[in-house]
Amino acid sequence: MRIKEIFKEKTVFSFEVFPPKKTSSIDVIYRTLDEMKDLNPDFISVTFSAGGSGNGHLACDIAAKIKEMGIVPMIHLPCINYSRDEISATLEEINSRGIENILALRGDINPNIPPKTDFLHASDLISFIRSKGEFDIAGACYPEGHPDSDSLVDDVINLRKKVESGAQHLISQLFFDNEFFYDFREKAAIAGINVPIEAGIMPVVNKNQIERMVTTCGASLPKKFVKIMQKYEHNPEALRDAGIAYAVSQIVDLAANGVDGIHLYTMNNAYVARKISEAVSGVIRS
Repeated sequence: MRIKEIFKEKTVFSFEVFPPKKTSSIDVIYRTLDEMKDLNPDFISVTFSAGGSGNGHLACDIAAKIKEMGIVPMIHLPCINYSRDEISATLEEINSRGIENILALRGDINPNIPPKTDFLHASDLISFIRSKGEFDIAGACYPEGHPDSDSLVDDVINLRKKVESGAQHLISQLFFDNEFFYDFREKAAIAGINVPIEAGIMPVVNKNQIERMVTTCGASLPKKFVKIMQKYEHNPEALRDAGIAYAVSQIVDLAANGVDGIHLYTMNNAYVARKISEAVSGVIRS
């Protein structure tokens, strides 16, 4: 099923997972998916090796497994480190597995790997995917602006290029202050971007993990969020529970303000995915 059709029927609730490290068996993520499948997410996205880590080949296997479980899969596809021929081969593999949904990304630039020049922007990749088959294509968006953009306005203008190139819905980078998302959504609407936008929510379960993600994506930390980390950073269980509660409060507020969907960055943590899903089920499904 193509994800764009789901948005026509409901508020979408989806998960993200990622392939295991090279030192771990793929069965690790399969067990995690088994624990998540009864939560009935509308789809599950699978990250793909963007910086040369070598685990990209697993993404198709995991997406195919998700489909076998009766859940709609989406596969991430970055382009900055891949040639046109490599992307073509990957699209053929995705299509052969019966996977219809792709999140098209530029991908993070690895300073140790010279980027290739066939696709400099996600919009270039989106146009190329459109020329290769009838895929459902999503794009990424950044409520606080992409770290490489000069301003949020410039970033929204670039986002419009993604939509004009063929992105049919959008998934946002994580954020911890909903006001940033609402301001971004308003600017996107003014710019003529009228496709569904899912809000990306990451629950706090590990202080170091969150600080690393914030450094990567540039998300701001509200004072009340910082206080949570400071108070519970030495109590992992309390931090986990507080982080779940914070994420739930974000989702409830977003749902009340008419969000098109919630994309939960699960960090492969089935326990956290379950707690949040159960807490917001009535809000999202109503």
